[in-house]
Amino acid sequence: QVQPVESGGGLVQAGGSLRLSCAASGRTLSSYTVGWFRQAPGKEREFVAGVTWNGGRTYYGDSVKGRGTISRDNTKNTVYLQMISLTPEDAAVYYCAASIYASSVSTRQENYKYWGQGTQVTVSS
Repeated sequence: QVQPVESGGGLVQAGGSLRLSCAASGRTLSSYTVGWFRQAPGKEREFVAGVTWNGGRTYYGDSVKGRGTISRDNTKNTVYLQMISLTPEDAAVYYCAASIYASSVSTRQENYKYWGQGTQVTVSS
């Protein structure tokens, strides 16, 4: 089984940018659609972005459309989420997850079988 591991979180100033990374231990990520989700305190976990196994399809949640870019490098077994123009509303724990439905991007959490532990993103105003 694959175990996603997130990195790249931290403190960012409003208006700034960051890049999160999702690597994997165990099996390679290259066979899976990978999604990014986030959860802010007191809020439900929400879909942020997803990419199919070969990078051929991407999909973005409304909250990051136009500000986020998801990409992957299967030679490095890593998926990236680049976000710009961050606001305090982007502060959350960001999770990377792998879906067995490799050819499509689902926004539904239940379609993602393997989850990382999350990385905290804090945005200062």
